[in-house]
Amino acid sequence: MKIDRIHHVAYRCKDAKETVLWYQKMLNMDFVLAIAEDLVPSTKEPDPYMHIFLDAGNGNVLAFFELPTKPEMGRDPNTPVWVQHIAFRVKDRAELLEYKAHLEANGVEVLGVTDHGAFHSIYFFDPNGHRLELACPDPDEANMLKRMDEVKWDMLEEWSQTKRAPKHAAFFHKREFEEQQA
Repeated sequence: MKIDRIHHVAYRCKDAKETVLWYQKMLNMDFVLAIAEDLVPSTKEPDPYMHIFLDAGNGNVLAFFELPTKPEMGRDPNTPVWVQHIAFRVKDRAELLEYKAHLEANGVEVLGVTDHGAFHSIYFFDPNGHRLELACPDPDEANMLKRMDEVKWDMLEEWSQTKRAPKHAAFFHKREFEEQQA
């Protein structure tokens, strides 16, 4: 057995229409499907919902649920805001910078560009408070990922024993830290 791919990823939203319009305008995603029911199909729980689906490219689908009868959505207070996020890949750095300019021109606060070695990213929030990342490959992506692959098991084992960041892949963010020091 082997998973073929992710069918869709679903999150909660505050307002389904606002969410669709935001993702269309800010990230150029197409609205592909809406499902609304008064009963949850899997549990038969009476709970009206709107379930929307957006095309995130290459067969990837991002979905949201609006749940008007539930308490206002929030975040896990024990998880830092930077941890839970959705990352999307864009073609190259030029497109990443084009998105950054587009988002900022539309009033979205953007963090970055952050150099992660194999890729470069920007970060921002959607109107529901979900952190999003756009990432583009670094010209040296293949080499960096190969080097990371070579140390992944050693890193995982050391982490599981010590709960301290192993230094096997210190090269990964080296450029970013060097630029901050300069």
